[in-house]
Amino acid sequence: MNKSTKADIVDAIYNRTRINRKDIQKVVDLFIEEIKIALISQQVIELRGFGTFEIKIRKGRRKARNPKTGEILSVDSHGIAAFRPGRELKREVWDVPALVLPVSDPSDLLDPMDSQDSSDLPDLPVPGAIDA
Repeated sequence: MNKSTKADIVDAIYNRTRINRKDIQKVVDLFIEEIKIALISQQVIELRGFGTFEIKIRKGRRKARNPKTGEILSVDSHGIAAFRPGRELKREVWDVPALVLPVSDPSDLLDPMDSQDSSDLPDLPVPGAIDA
């Protein structure tokens, strides 16, 4: 999956408008800052045709485990930033093809009903193996 950065967005806007890059960068930074300020102030930000940013409260737990250390600790209730896509955005991304995840075990791709003996298969080089 490809990733777009803030710099990519600035470049795309520059290519469409030819407005000074520094001005575009400042507007994008101010836009993001305003969203942060509104969220911290517990305001809901609704961008029609795009979606809604809001703070949701994640309920705390008395017993939680740090996955790295295994230590048991308690977690207080806390806010998280959440985004809900709007109707138009949902419609526009609906037909985007699903991401195909890599298969960890190539034997998962073999048909279990196929009775072909593996000795009939050609020997393929193993990546990183040293020929003897």
